[in-house]
Amino acid sequence: MSDTSLPWLDPNNQDAPFPLAESALKDPEGLVAAGGNLTPTRLLRAYHEGIFPWYEEDQPILWWSPNPRGVLYPKNFIAHKSLLRTIKNNHWRISYDESFSEVMKACAEPRNNSRGTWITDDMLNAYVRLHKLNHAHSLEIWNESEQLIGGVYGISIGKIFFGESMFSRVTDASKVALLYLSAYLDSWEYSIIDTQLPSDHLNSLGGNEMTRDKYLSLLSKLTKQSSNSYAWQKQPAIDIHNWLKLR
Repeated sequence: MSDTSLPWLDPNNQDAPFPLAESALKDPEGLVAAGGNLTPTRLLRAYHEGIFPWYEEDQPILWWSPNPRGVLYPKNFIAHKSLLRTIKNNHWRISYDESFSEVMKACAEPRNNSRGTWITDDMLNAYVRLHKLNHAHSLEIWNESEQLIGGVYGISIGKIFFGESMFSRVTDASKVALLYLSAYLDSWEYSIIDTQLPSDHLNSLGGNEMTRDKYLSLLSKLTKQSSNSYAWQKQPAIDIHNWLKLR
């Protein structure tokens, strides 16, 4: 944050362009700009350009485009035997867009070895606005007592879903959420899930890395394409075991 060459965005001008994602700093890796605001116009422009906000409560808004990028092709999701046992042994209900703000709040809860969260109140309010505009979506996992036990949320543009965060209150619930998200997106003809940062955890579920240049090239094509007309309108009738076999 000491680099005086870091571009700052005017919070009063939501139409001001972002610096090119390719101009991101190498230290810290992927930092593109600071400042600006979290209006729907600013946020959607960022995602179209391969940039996303990520900052903590005591920081200005920070905008990132990491290299490499983490991505997951829905058809490539890996369901390990332990996850299949979890699905078989539990009768959880799957829904989407039923409790968007609750999913975000759950994702903001402190994790192990973590003092705070990057999902600030301003971020929560901004993404709830996007949800009301049908740009942000959530997938929820409910137990037999109708308690929210897992979920994932993100942004949808064209044939790409930008995954933001997921949570789990019982073992494997977040993995189940990501599995069903992958199956639903596949049925709706989405091409990739942007997972932002690569990680060993996501790689174990089928994720992989992509250079920023390749990602931006793919992004420019996918955001111009349309997904299935039923996307986020009609819940797919998916037998998850058959989907895993027939991909």
